[in-house]
Amino acid sequence: MAIELETSWHLRSIMASRGIFQTSKIGPLLSERGVQLSREQVYRLVTNAPQRVRIDVLTALCDALECSLDELITVKRRDAAPVREAVGETAQGPIGDLRPIRASIRRPSIER
Repeated sequence: MAIELETSWHLRSIMASRGIFQTSKIGPLLSERGVQLSREQVYRLVTNAPQRVRIDVLTALCDALECSLDELITVKRRDAAPVREAVGETAQGPIGDLRPIRASIRRPSIER
């Protein structure tokens, strides 16, 4: 059974709860903590859930916004539905141990 992880990024809502409504306000807060990001990087960080985030950026965000990592990112775990096998399929293959016989092409003999 596969496990699916669903993450949620709450930076924008945490900013709003702190009275910060512009992405340009986050850049200086991060700079004070030694993290230099361009305006575009800060905008993408706020508006989209990132696939990868450096640890120093996460710690600077948590310190600047006075929040915990659990408030910034939530992870939900759920078990994926088991994949059902089709009728007749087994672990060896669709028809058990049987394998198809390789075809051979024979040319008809030409009589002259």
